[in-house]
Amino acid sequence: MEELIEQLKQQLIEELNLEEISPADIDAEAPLFGDDGLGLDSIDALEIILILERNYCIKIENPAQGKEIFYSVRTLANYIRENRK
Repeated sequence: MEELIEQLKQQLIEELNLEEISPADIDAEAPLFGDDGLGLDSIDALEIILILERNYCIKIENPAQGKEIFYSVRTLANYIRENRK
């Protein structure tokens, strides 16, 4: 699980062009969106959807779940672990 979390952190940095951030700077429990965490926005959410589809062959079937799935790096990792094909 920790390996998947580190992998996700690296993918987020690369895909979202967060050059000023290192994986160590990202708290796996912190919110990804809003002022409390990384401060990502809706365009970043689309990029995360692409990361899930491209790297893990996962499609989010129920968009209403997006808010809880995308809450933090750890919730993303849990979703990937449970839904990876």
